[in-house]
Amino acid sequence: MKKLLLALSVSALMAGAVQASEWGYADEHGPAHWGSVSATCAQGVNQSPIDIQGDVKADLQDLKLNYSGKVTGLTNNGHTLQAVVEGDNTLTVDGKTFNLLQFHFHTPSENLISGKQYPLEAHFVNSDEKGELAVISVMFDKGVESEFLTSLTQTMPKVGETATLSTPLNVADLLPEYDEYYRFNGSLTTPPCSEGVRWFVLKDVNKLAGSQAEKMMSVMGHNNRPVQAVNARQIVTNN
Repeated sequence: MKKLLLALSVSALMAGAVQASEWGYADEHGPAHWGSVSATCAQGVNQSPIDIQGDVKADLQDLKLNYSGKVTGLTNNGHTLQAVVEGDNTLTVDGKTFNLLQFHFHTPSENLISGKQYPLEAHFVNSDEKGELAVISVMFDKGVESEFLTSLTQTMPKVGETATLSTPLNVADLLPEYDEYYRFNGSLTTPPCSEGVRWFVLKDVNKLAGSQAEKMMSVMGHNNRPVQAVNARQIVTNN
């Protein structure tokens, strides 16, 4: 029950009072107009995504990930494809334990690394008991086919629907090596663009076939917010 209430409270935080129909990625509902939906999107100084450059080496903790749960479904909420996860999936960092709420995708990537944009980016959204958020970002570059993505998108849900997987997948199987990463303070990349989010962008990348990237983009479109100003933030890395 406690975990359910946490998920509900964080979902409310991420959605704010923002209705899905009030924002999008094109025309009058696009990112340039999100400030009229939530002032933070226009006035925030620690907004995400960013172009990761000028990072500074620091003595960072290892990410303690225990994603031992399963992916049981895939939801199309009209803005992204979002995985339904179950079981014990935790991230421990800064002396806090965060629980994985969901992961979702953006085509092309929202964050850039030294100016490079990837065809796909996955965001693993984690929350602690106070509702503080930590996002792990995984980039996908073109290469060999991803068996995980093939299984996940075998039945592609329509907008507002959830496709249940015939065989659940291991959440951990979508993660590359996570011992090296970039870290910065940021925000949600969608309205209400709430700040105070811990961002961890993994240096190791996954691979997917070009046809897989095209398939996901054909469903989600270009659902990437443009990069935001870094301002006074420092981007740190452990290597």
